[in-house]
Amino acid sequence: QLQASGGGAAQAGGSLRLSCAASGHTVSAFAMGWFRQAPGKERDWVAAFTSGGATNYADSVKGRFTISRDNAENTVYLQMTSLKPDDTAVYYCASTWGPLSSYRDKNQYKLWGQGTQVTVSS
Repeated sequence: QLQASGGGAAQAGGSLRLSCAASGHTVSAFAMGWFRQAPGKERDWVAAFTSGGATNYADSVKGRFTISRDNAENTVYLQMTSLKPDDTAVYYCASTWGPLSSYRDKNQYKLWGQGTQVTVSS
């Protein structure tokens, strides 16, 4: 199970940190991703930890967002800085295991958190 939290409202240029607490599996052993979905749009990939521990980011957030994890807390974080109104969306964390051909592909993730709303005003 994945439990996402930390969303809320922020001004453009501000920061928020999202958390994704896992239970029943160990975040360090699985690929973990963050996705987001704006109203009327597809769910897009934002950032990911591969199972090997490498981090990857969508071009739209590179340099502004940082994915990290706390193995002791079994939690993955998404630190978001320099927020823009275009970052407004529901953010989801997800995990997967086994062969993974693309960490960017939402269809390859097996377990999803419930989503947390992020709203950025100009």
